[in-house]
Amino acid sequence: MLEPQILWPALLNGLTMGAIYALIALGLTLVYGVLHIINFAHGSLLMLGLYAVFFLFKFWKVDPYVALLALVPGMFALGYALQRLVIGRGSHGKDENILLVTLGLSIIIENLALHFFGSETRQIETAYSSAMVNIAGASLTVPRVAASAGALTCCAILWLIMARTDLGRAIRAIAKERQGARLVGIDVEHIFAMSFGIGLACLGAAACFLLPAFYVSPQVGHTFVLVAFTVVVLGGMGSFVGSLVGGFAVGVVESFGGLMLGESLGQIGVFVIFIAVLLFRPSGLFGHKV
Repeated sequence: MLEPQILWPALLNGLTMGAIYALIALGLTLVYGVLHIINFAHGSLLMLGLYAVFFLFKFWKVDPYVALLALVPGMFALGYALQRLVIGRGSHGKDENILLVTLGLSIIIENLALHFFGSETRQIETAYSSAMVNIAGASLTVPRVAASAGALTCCAILWLIMARTDLGRAIRAIAKERQGARLVGIDVEHIFAMSFGIGLACLGAAACFLLPAFYVSPQVGHTFVLVAFTVVVLGGMGSFVGSLVGGFAVGVVESFGGLMLGESLGQIGVFVIFIAVLLFRPSGLFGHKV
């Protein structure tokens, strides 16, 4: 029987981690919503972002939160270039080719990271890595609280872009009707690349928020991409609100699962949710039936 005094800290831990999951999943949701494909390289590209934050800190002592100023635009530029020069050209207009191209990118990126960086896990130690903050009686690390606040801020900025800007309107138009958007003068290929770039910018922000309290290795992307897929499926493919709610739900389930089953088995509940959603509500909580 779980003691009441440990339930509140477990809930807060789940919610703070869930905010990061939501940010990672939003990048995946955006790419799916516009391109209607699953980006299998999502986890590998997050891993690249984590290594970038690590080496910026190691060699130039750039604080991970300061690294946001370089990594977010850098990851956006990488995503734009990948879509225009590799994915778009390699797909030849076929969605199944895009899946194969992103899968190939994932394999290449992971093996290059393994070759150049080795298989060991790496962490950074900042002045605030072990600092604690008390929230209504629950003690949480400062990096985790800062990460959740930063992730929610990024989610809000992305929502504003999608709801209030011409770019957001163009993205939503292409997601609804690609050929119709082309007929009214929208540069579809450019918007594809912008969407992919924004998706990777979300990963760049997530990497900066994660590393003060997490680690990086060539395989670290697998952990997050599986959870991100679960969040997207739970919330509904292409649903921004669903990604946010799904991220919090998965974070809380993982936290309580770790509390009851041990840290190594904590993610069992996440995959139980994944299977249950596929069986009983394939469209997700906020998705639309087709």
